[in-house]
Amino acid sequence: MKLITAYIQPEKLNSVKQALYEAEIFKMSVTNVLGCGQQRGYTENYRGAETEVNLLKKLQIRIALNDEFVQPCIDAIIKGARTGNIGDGKIFVENMERCVRIRTGEDGPEAIG
Repeated sequence: MKLITAYIQPEKLNSVKQALYEAEIFKMSVTNVLGCGQQRGYTENYRGAETEVNLLKKLQIRIALNDEFVQPCIDAIIKGARTGNIGDGKIFVENMERCVRIRTGEDGPEAIG
């Protein structure tokens, strides 16, 4: 079992969801986050004052998967999120020790579904 965490541009959410659905991956959590990487932000003038904006709006997608779905999930996220420009995002893959479905008490790969 793995936990995939992806950071993407907010405007790419629909195309990433569509690519995930095509890969038969339907369960995910999406959160608004702020962050910066290679982009390092930008400078903005607001009412004559110059401010540096170095935390940019991103979306965090978290998906718990059984092992056979990991590569199709990564491929789908890349397909939906890639523009070829700096700031497209990152994907992190972590081992998940345990998963328990609260409603039924199922444990392990069966709990992920």
